Amino acid sequence: MKLAIASLLVGSAAAYAPSSFSGSALKATSNGATTSMTTGMGVNGFGRIGRLVTRIIMDDEDCDLNAINAGSATPDYMAYQYKYDTIHGIAKGTVETDGDFLVLNGRKVQTSRCRDPKEVGWGALNADYVCESTGVFLTKEKAQSILDGGAKKVIYSAPAKDDSLTVVMGVNNEAYDGSEDFISCASCTTNGLAPMVKAINDEFEIEEALMTTVHAMTATQAVVDSSSRKDWRGGRAASGNIIPSSTGAAKAVTKVIPELQGKLTGMAFRVPTIDVSVVDLTCRLAKSTTYEEICATIKAKSEGDIKGVLGYCDEPLVSTDFESDSRSSIFDADAGIMLNPNFVKLVAWYDNEWGYSCRVVDLMKHVAAVDAKVSA
Repeated sequence: MKLAIASLLVGSAAAYAPSSFSGSALKATSNGATTSMTTGMGVNGFGRIGRLVTRIIMDDEDCDLNAINAGSATPDYMAYQYKYDTIHGIAKGTVETDGDFLVLNGRKVQTSRCRDPKEVGWGALNADYVCESTGVFLTKEKAQSILDGGAKKVIYSAPAKDDSLTVVMGVNNEAYDGSEDFISCASCTTNGLAPMVKAINDEFEIEEALMTTVHAMTATQAVVDSSSRKDWRGGRAASGNIIPSSTGAAKAVTKVIPELQGKLTGMAFRVPTIDVSVVDLTCRLAKSTTYEEICATIKAKSEGDIKGVLGYCDEPLVSTDFESDSRSSIFDADAGIMLNPNFVKLVAWYDNEWGYSCRVVDLMKHVAAVDAKVSA
C-alpha cells in the first residue's frame, strides 16, 4: 500500500491562474526504510532541502504526496522552483499549477501558507508525520506547535537545537522505539561521516580522530563580501574564497555512536563549489591493520547491511561525479593514506543536498514503520 504524504506550508491561501510546466530528470533513489501501511505525512518548508525531499517523495513508489509547504512563495513560483534546479536538473514528469494547487505528474497537491504551524491543521489533512525543513522549529518547544496542529511526529531535516533524539540511517536506526515525538536527521556532514566512522570503529576501534569537511557553498553564505559579526570570515564572499569554519558534525557523530564521546571532533573549509562535499577523517586505531584491510572492510559493509547508505569507490573521481548520488557517504579508496598500522587518513564524498534529502525521506518512513509495529 502506498505511503500518503501531506505537506503543508507556512501562510494564508490564495488562488492563482493556471500555468503549465513539464520536464524530465535524474531518477531519485531512497534507501533503508519501508512501510506497507497508508501513513499521512507533511513537509513544513519548501527551501533547498524541502524541494529535494518533495522530488524524492514524488519518485518513491511507496509515497503519495498530498500537499507542499513553501514559505510565502506563490504556486507559480513554487512550480518554477520545483521544476528547475541548477545542480539536479529538470524535475521528472509534468509540473503544472491550478489555483492554489501544484499538479505534479497529474496529481493535485494542496499548498498553503500559515506562519504558525499549528494553524495548518496537520491532523485534518492526514499529515501525521511532518518533516520540518524551515530551519525554525528545531526544538521540542517550538516544534510542539506542529503537534498541536494534529501531527503525531516531527522529523527535523537539520540538527536539533535541544536534546531531541538524533537518528542517522544506517548507524543507529534502532534508537527510535516509537516513544519520541521529535526526531532529528542530524546534518548532511554527520550523515556523510557517521557510516564510515561506524564501519571503522566496529572493526578496528577508533582511539581518537579529527575530521575536516571540505564543504560546498550553502545559502547561508554571502555571494560577495558582506557582514557577519558572529563569524567575520563567514561574512566573506563564498564564491571567491576558501573559508575556514566551525562545524558540530563530528561531535554530533558521538550522539549516534556514544562510545566515541571525547574522541572525535572536527572543522570545516567552505569552498567555492555549489554542491558535493568531502570528509577527511584522520584517526588513530587501537587495532593494527593495513590500508587494504580497511578498504575491504568498508567495501563489504557497502555491499551488505548498509548498502545504499555507505558507498565504495575505487575510480579516480572528482566532486561533480557525485552530484545527485543518493548514498550518504561514499568511501574513496584511492584518496586515503596510511602512516603506520594504527594511524590513517580516510576520505568519503557526499552530496550534501541530494544524499541527505534521501535520508530524510528514509527516516520519515522508518519512524512510521516503527510506530505501526508498536501499535500493532
